[in-house]
Amino acid sequence: MEESLMEVLPRLEKRTHYLATLANIATLLGLLGTIIGLIRAFTAVSNANPADKADLLSASISVAMNTTAFGLMAAIPLLLVHALLQTKTNQLVDSLEMASVKFLNAVTERQLKGAGA
Repeated sequence: MEESLMEVLPRLEKRTHYLATLANIATLLGLLGTIIGLIRAFTAVSNANPADKADLLSASISVAMNTTAFGLMAAIPLLLVHALLQTKTNQLVDSLEMASVKFLNAVTERQLKGAGA
């Protein structure tokens, strides 16, 4: 019984961790875009004409904020789906373990009744 569970459980839990990894990667890519955008902003301001500094700064900061927003827009749903699938997987694992325990108890009880008769 335990051997069968050991075969099935890894297949249930096999790919759910990928969602958490993708969510973390999306967040980190958003952060990377923010840093790159801010580097561009400061580089543009340092080399720019004083009249153009405000435009260049706002455009670069806009890029930085957009990458952050897109990273979070990808990461948040992925984390929610991961939590949902993890919960469903845990419920399924718990029900399989409970069913196997009940089955083993029923078999043991039947054997005891058969031996006592």
